[in-house]
Amino acid sequence: MGELSKLPNIGKAVEAQLNQVGITSYEELKETGSKEAWLMIKKIDPSACINRLLALEGAIRGVKKADLAEDIKTEFKEFYKLHK
Repeated sequence: MGELSKLPNIGKAVEAQLNQVGITSYEELKETGSKEAWLMIKKIDPSACINRLLALEGAIRGVKKADLAEDIKTEFKEFYKLHK
């Protein structure tokens, strides 16, 4: 396991996808942002869902995706609807 899988919500599979799209560190993930990182993953894995998007945002914020504020979840659900 690498650095990314030590973050909340990031397991080996998501870490591998992040690495595949060129994101290999927390700093790169934070700089890229969860929405852009998710779009990059979606290009290589069309099954990328809302849960993965929320997981990436939670990882950046250092919290489990379930603990994201409701307004954040709503914002990301709207983004997901536009890009699914």
